[in-house]
Amino acid sequence: MEFYGTFGLIAGIIVLLIIILYYIPIGLWFSALVSGVRISLMQLFLMRFRKVPPSVIVRALIEGTKADVPLNRNSLEAHYLAGGQVAKVVHALVSAAKANIELPFNMATAIDLAGRDVFEAVQMSVNPKVIDTPPVSAVSKDGIQLICRARVTVRANIKQLVGGAGEETVLARVGEGIVSSIGSSFSHKSVLENPDTISKLVLEKGLDAGTAFEILSIDIADIDIGKNIGAVLQMDQAEADKNIAQAKAEERRAMAVALEQEMIAKAQEARAKVIEAEVQIPLAIAEAFRSGNLGIMDYMKYKNIMADTSMRESIAGEDSKKQE
Repeated sequence: MEFYGTFGLIAGIIVLLIIILYYIPIGLWFSALVSGVRISLMQLFLMRFRKVPPSVIVRALIEGTKADVPLNRNSLEAHYLAGGQVAKVVHALVSAAKANIELPFNMATAIDLAGRDVFEAVQMSVNPKVIDTPPVSAVSKDGIQLICRARVTVRANIKQLVGGAGEETVLARVGEGIVSSIGSSFSHKSVLENPDTISKLVLEKGLDAGTAFEILSIDIADIDIGKNIGAVLQMDQAEADKNIAQAKAEERRAMAVALEQEMIAKAQEARAKVIEAEVQIPLAIAEAFRSGNLGIMDYMKYKNIMADTSMRESIAGEDSKKQE
């Protein structure tokens, strides 16, 4: 029983020491002390209650002290509580100080809270970044399509990182400049001979205004010849004109067919009226016989006239066939 009691006492003491060392990080305080950072154990103890990891703040203060970058503990704690990345901000301040780049603490924290990587921005200010544009298609005035690829060398503009446009805007503006430059060229051959004219015209437009970057150079990496857009447009126009002409011809044909059908209908109607009138002739003759208005001699003269007319029509038909 005494053994178990002693073991429990030792375990309790160990747990108590762990809790004390957690809330009062003596090892961290000693590291800060030997590094020249003046911070009390009470401040480290209170950081735990403020939900601030003491190790993050102490390491940042040590890094700043060793690099001769003045830092304020309260400002670092406030930035951490605001959701910022203290380590990256301190790395960026140290890198900027070594590269003689002006970067105040407030600006660095603002850039970090804006969602940008402030340390990467400082590195990009020292070592410019090369961005490859996607293929940009443009058509010169002679109707030839050119497909251009460019390499844009940019440097981070620290003062414009907060509120400045990103890489997508720079690429879009460069693409717009390339299209405008090629489109204003009278011949695609002149563009192929002097591709540097594209770079000059694009740089003169000041495309980096309002962005988080400064364009240092624009180099045309490759230019390929695409389609003859002018010829394609002419072919499309010719095809459209042909379709319009065919549609109009079809319309005229349909109108002619309709007119022909109408004339045939009218002719059939007239023929029907003639037949109807011819049917009335025997009836009229019979009525004339009954009423005494027509004698047998008159009827015979009528028949002779009809026979004579039929004979003349037959002769006229034979003569026309001989002439053909």
